[in-house]
Amino acid sequence: MNIVVVVRQVPDLIEPLEIVPSGDALDLDAASFILNESDDHALEQALLLKEAGGGSVTVVALDFGDVDNTLYTAVAKGADRIVKIACDGDTPPAPRDSAAVYAEAIKPLEAELVLVGVQAHDELDGGLSPFLAAALELPYVGVIRGVKADDAPGTVAACKEFPGAVMARMSVKLPAVLGILGADQPPRYVPVSRIRGAMKTAQFEESAATLAAGELLLSVSRLYPPAPATRAEMLSGSEEEIAGRIAEILAEKGLVK
Repeated sequence: MNIVVVVRQVPDLIEPLEIVPSGDALDLDAASFILNESDDHALEQALLLKEAGGGSVTVVALDFGDVDNTLYTAVAKGADRIVKIACDGDTPPAPRDSAAVYAEAIKPLEAELVLVGVQAHDELDGGLSPFLAAALELPYVGVIRGVKADDAPGTVAACKEFPGAVMARMSVKLPAVLGILGADQPPRYVPVSRIRGAMKTAQFEESAATLAAGELLLSVSRLYPPAPATRAEMLSGSEEEIAGRIAEILAEKGLVK
């Protein structure tokens, strides 16, 4: 099976995020970037399908953020081919715009199955995966937790999650685009030594795509940093004094009488 996986860089929420002086955007120059979590699951699912039934896995990414390290890691995990798309500008394009760019790079690959994370925490005007399916003119099923080869030729069995954790097993005819929420198993770990080995041997294919900025579905007027939370009260004194203060706090909160 010829599988294509889209991977994206997103700001690392563990690191402090700064706001530009105008107040309407994040300062991406000061941010650290990591692989989008659901895209990581999409890659893992593609590798599992390849290991189970053969085929190849091609990873496609915009040249943005710390993408080279992500792509070397993908090679170390087992990806067969890497396509890196040139990306001009200081910010990644909106999902609708980037979908057209990804589609332009993916169409020549003649993929039977395209996997992409169903969500990213920096998407404001819709998810990339359905926009990508529309740009490729392929069927789409989203919020997928696990994909396996189906009994019928030219199909895969995808487990779709509905609200309330209700799961449905669907037979999806290929070619198709699937929005992955979770893979059949957690993304695999690869040692640093294998990543360094991939850095010496991996060859990236460069793709030049035309980015046409479309009309924004929404705009950000103002961003605000989180308000400082109330600090914890540190208790000191003897065991009896601390126990008494704990009892007072619980009574003040109405938790004990």
